[in-house]
Amino acid sequence: MNSTGIAARTGKILLNAAGTAGDSVLLLGRAIRHLSEVPRKRHVIIELCFTYGVRSIPVTAIVAMFSGMILSLQTGVQFSELGLQEQLGSLVGIAMCREMGPFITGLILTATVASSLATELGTMQVSEEIDALEVMSVSPVSYLVMPRIVTMAIVTPLLTILTNIVGIIGVGIIANTQFGVSFQLYFDKALDSLTTLDHVFGLPKDIYTGLFKAVIFGIQIAVIGCGAGLRAEGGALGVGRATRSAVVSAFLLIIASSYFISSLFYH
Repeated sequence: MNSTGIAARTGKILLNAAGTAGDSVLLLGRAIRHLSEVPRKRHVIIELCFTYGVRSIPVTAIVAMFSGMILSLQTGVQFSELGLQEQLGSLVGIAMCREMGPFITGLILTATVASSLATELGTMQVSEEIDALEVMSVSPVSYLVMPRIVTMAIVTPLLTILTNIVGIIGVGIIANTQFGVSFQLYFDKALDSLTTLDHVFGLPKDIYTGLFKAVIFGIQIAVIGCGAGLRAEGGALGVGRATRSAVVSAFLLIIASSYFISSLFYH
């Protein structure tokens, strides 16, 4: 492929990405206009919280536990060489609540929920169920998209809290069994590291920063998943492409937005 062809292909990819980003922003804006309908759709939202949240608890807990244990094992070796193994709690308390907790939760929900949303709405789109809703004067954004965005904005920070707790416990187990750090000392160090003078709603900065990230990640996952599904076309193959696109886009956006949010709070 010559340079002209490469430039044309790159330009097409960038234009498609820009178009997708614009569609996602517009979809979010349309969903926000329907937030007044949340009380009427509370039963749907509660059901979705069970589907996307409660059913994600086992895999979230397992991943969080082993992520914490891996982090403890790798950093503990280096800390023990310097005689600083007692500081594992300080390091992990900050790392889990500020960065790793929301990031791990976001990736898990990207793999499970974003793909599910894209597949569900994509199937409805290619089978013309979305068109049928519009014919009946039912807004797909109000009926399908808005409840899922609200659900993910609720579920993601709650699962992040679970990830933080389980991850910190996992680190404590390794710190105690492998490096001889008592549980009391470990948890005291972890709690001390999270005690800052900067509080919002009674939460230390490292905790509310991570929870803010989790809310943003949840909204991003829902918007990208729903948007990819609503843009699906071309039958089963198109649904597959939409699902793959949703997972990749949500994954990349979580990484990028995590950096910018951290820069905003800790610049």
